[in-house]
Amino acid sequence: MTQLSVNLNKIALLRNSRGRDFPNVVDFAKQFIALGVQGITVHPRQDERHITIQDTLDLAELLTQYPTVEFNIEGYPSTNFLDLVEKTAPDQCTLVPDSPDQLTSDHGWDLTQQHDFVKATCSRLKKAKIRSSLFLDPDIKQVNLVKATGADRIELYTEAYARAFAQNNFATVLKHYHDSAITAQQQGIGVNAGHDLDLQNLAPFLTIPNILEVSIGHVLTIECIQQGMSKVIHQYLTLCKKST
Repeated sequence: MTQLSVNLNKIALLRNSRGRDFPNVVDFAKQFIALGVQGITVHPRQDERHITIQDTLDLAELLTQYPTVEFNIEGYPSTNFLDLVEKTAPDQCTLVPDSPDQLTSDHGWDLTQQHDFVKATCSRLKKAKIRSSLFLDPDIKQVNLVKATGADRIELYTEAYARAFAQNNFATVLKHYHDSAITAQQQGIGVNAGHDLDLQNLAPFLTIPNILEVSIGHVLTIECIQQGMSKVIHQYLTLCKKST
């Protein structure tokens, strides 16, 4: 069964827009956990425009009370980021090739150019006993370079799929994701997915077998505003339970 990890960045962004601690990120994490989600994701960027370092520390402390709920910290592996990851000891660290001023993640790693850097980072995470995952485009050439980095998983960047789904023309694109996932799995690499997945496009995507985790935040937050948290999370968990 695919696990649902909720990304709290947009909750933090709403809080930061008003200059006080409301909505409170930890309180929302507790609400999502109470509704049955299996993971919490954060992406603390260098400018702390949404999730802050303190949020990350607070959530790490909270999740010690919930040993079955996984903590996933994603971001560019700068020295400060990796120091924070080692301090908070999440279950998983998803490495994303973002620049400091990037609006949102929009591409995966190019392992032909960044192999040595990624390999050294994965080695550091392994020593800290933290699972590593690489944010990756659905490109089999890139997938075939993952194992040599020592990464445990990949997270398929699903924006291209979401865009094609919205245009009702996604079969070919979905096959690229399917083939990339199968290639990774055949090499013993776990497969996660995330970015612009939603209640409409998730079920077809999960026809790809053995997707271990989906990380969803932006659209999920909007859907919660539109429909209510309980209803939305129930729908997501139902879809994940039906995964192949």
